[in-house]
Amino acid sequence: MQLPPSLRAAIDRELEGIALADLARAAEALSNRYRAEIRDGRLHVDDGLAACAYLATRLPATYAAIARSLQAATQVRPDLAPCSVLDIGAGPGTATWAAAEHWPSLQSASLIEGSTAMRSVGERLGTAPGLRTEWKAARIDTALTGIAAHDLVLMAYVLDELEPTLRDQLIPRLWALTGEILIIVEPGTSEGWKRILHARDQLITAGAHILAPCPHARACPLSPPDWCHFSVRLPRSRLHREAKGGTVPWEDEKFTYLAASRLPGIRPEARVLAPPRMNKTAVTLKLCQKDGRGEERSFARRERGAFKAARKLDWGDILQK
Repeated sequence: MQLPPSLRAAIDRELEGIALADLARAAEALSNRYRAEIRDGRLHVDDGLAACAYLATRLPATYAAIARSLQAATQVRPDLAPCSVLDIGAGPGTATWAAAEHWPSLQSASLIEGSTAMRSVGERLGTAPGLRTEWKAARIDTALTGIAAHDLVLMAYVLDELEPTLRDQLIPRLWALTGEILIIVEPGTSEGWKRILHARDQLITAGAHILAPCPHARACPLSPPDWCHFSVRLPRSRLHREAKGGTVPWEDEKFTYLAASRLPGIRPEARVLAPPRMNKTAVTLKLCQKDGRGEERSFARRERGAFKAARKLDWGDILQK
């Protein structure tokens, strides 16, 4: 999952002249806050160096997870062509960049971000050509007022920063601002999944149609210690590797997400919930099915058509008839 060349170039310009040691220390501190899901009233990114650490080490993975979530939504609502996007907790505009790359129909973007450092970096990075943007300085844990509805509402890696009572207030507000589709992305941890499940329950109660990842609106068939999450692989730049102390030229970002729509979409037979297991005689898939059941299903080589189709599927893909 590659960043758009114009975004990659803008990030490189932003990071010019920053000492690697400083960037690595800031990246480690930022990673520790994200992993610990610290809620101390501070923003995770509250200064310029932390914002640069985000650009180097978190933006590529965040972009990849959002882009994969948008692709999943489009698979079941191929008619989607949003003209406006509202990016909640926008950071430097990561989700807006992903949406603009995915939907050329987008014409305008409203980005809500409480961190001055993140807004400043986002404004310097710019956006996709032809996209009108408006930044608003606001913390979403206080109020979202004076905002009109948008076709597409995005919120990525934000719920983990909020207290449960604030999340409960936020989800209905986001749905009220959604003209067509709401997409929420969270870290692919068991706690991230629980937050997504709770948002899912609220949205179903509000009358939303769940597009993805669930092929149904029934109770989730998974239970702890299992949870629903997915993975996307992205390339690491040299600076990315050095700032994180990594050695391999790629990174796997684990994420979980939810796409809710005003209109129903195509209902797939199932979604693949884990990496497929293959041998010479069969492909075994862990599936969440449209009847609400979760099961492992094996496709034997002797079932030629089904076996061939199953071999092409990967973690997160949908299974059609």
